[in-house]
Amino acid sequence: MIYITRRERFNAAHKLHREDWTPEENERVFGTCANPNWHGHNYDLFVTVKGEINPETGFLIDLKLMKEIINTQIIDKVDHKNINLDVDFMKDKMASTEVIAMEIFHILKPHFAKENVTLHAIRLHETENNSVEYFGD
Repeated sequence: MIYITRRERFNAAHKLHREDWTPEENERVFGTCANPNWHGHNYDLFVTVKGEINPETGFLIDLKLMKEIINTQIIDKVDHKNINLDVDFMKDKMASTEVIAMEIFHILKPHFAKENVTLHAIRLHETENNSVEYFGD
């Protein structure tokens, strides 16, 4: 079993809030992340797949194909977007880094399965100090 990780980057805005809470309650729980005018991050997305090396190519997966899957399925949809308002797979979901990472995993998993590799993990860095890892259900 071998693991390969690809990093991609995207910039996006979001806001942590609940519509059913008052602005004061949102600010108490989410702090500056509940800013009514949104806030943004320069995200680093790390996608790790695992499997067996193809003896004909020496690859687990062609990294150009891995990049294409990640960019088509995720980056093109989130880069320079408002996660709360513009990203279809985040509709009606809390735009926390945890939830974003989980949704990315669920989207990418079947695309890598078609290429005979297993999606192992998603690691999403929101800042240089904060990141989330998700390994699936």
